[in-house]
Amino acid sequence: MTTLTVELGERSYPIYIDKSLLGQEELLKKHIQGNSALIVSNETVAPLYLEKTQAMLSGLKHESVILPDGEKYKNLEVLNQIYDGLLRNHFDRNTTVIALGGGVVGDMAGFAAASYQRGVHLVQIPTTLLSQVDSSVGGKTGVNHALGKNMIGAFYQPKAVIADTDTLDTLPDRELSAGIAEIIKYGLICKPDFFGWLEDNMSLMLARDKKTLSYAIQVSCQTKADVVAEDERESGKRALLNLGHTFGHAIENGMGYGEWLHGEAVGAGMCMAAIMSEQLGWMSSEETKKSINLIQQAKLPIQAPASMSVEKFIELMSVDKKVIDGVLRLVLMKGIGKSLITDDYTVEDLNQAIKLSTAA
Repeated sequence: MTTLTVELGERSYPIYIDKSLLGQEELLKKHIQGNSALIVSNETVAPLYLEKTQAMLSGLKHESVILPDGEKYKNLEVLNQIYDGLLRNHFDRNTTVIALGGGVVGDMAGFAAASYQRGVHLVQIPTTLLSQVDSSVGGKTGVNHALGKNMIGAFYQPKAVIADTDTLDTLPDRELSAGIAEIIKYGLICKPDFFGWLEDNMSLMLARDKKTLSYAIQVSCQTKADVVAEDERESGKRALLNLGHTFGHAIENGMGYGEWLHGEAVGAGMCMAAIMSEQLGWMSSEETKKSINLIQQAKLPIQAPASMSVEKFIELMSVDKKVIDGVLRLVLMKGIGKSLITDDYTVEDLNQAIKLSTAA
């Protein structure tokens, strides 16, 4: 088993990565401080892994809340189902919320844990590649609003992240590719050698080679853990982890939550960021092509949807957490592995990048 640590002083926590972790009762129990737990999962994951998770809680009071599956349900109305489960079962401040599922479950369960009685314990058990390499680590929690993605939420760190790589065996191919988008992101923002490794090993990742996937998960988690330890609340360096996300969130919202998977929208968003970076003279055409080619090899979209106008993009991007004092900052690149946060561009630059990136 690989054990990494997110270094946050007294709030530091481990990330466990290995096969067959679901079922290791003591691994979970040592991170449950009280005698009660609420498992939050969804209609897809629960039939596969809920029973194993419940077995890890023998001797403890535990209940489950099963949410509908999909990004379109990541909202305040569905969030109330978690609060209902906590209140109806009289769970107190010493209970532990266990997020069993992908990014939507992790974000919603995390936000519920952050806000129920002003904060209860949280353990993340991510079951998708995207949640194992990104969303379960770092403490970002929240829900979507009709006007903006992830605009309601809190920073709230878990007590542990337990990533059982066996859960990837049941992951649909489309979801696997969506997770690979976030892995590619780490190569593009700060790890050029890892980017090269991904070029050499993409076919093995798509074939679900366990050794290859495990290595990619470890590198991704270590990279994110290092960034979060340095900038927990995204006041500086952590914002680099949003490469492709401002464009991507606009796609998710504009197309209707759930039509594009988050990783698919990020894949197209990273292509848009590469095109804009080249347009500004910061990135060579060769590096842009390499970036787009790798994203395409991962079976991800490389263009924005034709149905979204430039005006629609601008409107949706204006409601983004990286807007400060009315100015939208973007994460762009000065080459593969060299990213920056910038507002050093014109409206015309942004408009042109969107046009060049949109499917005909």
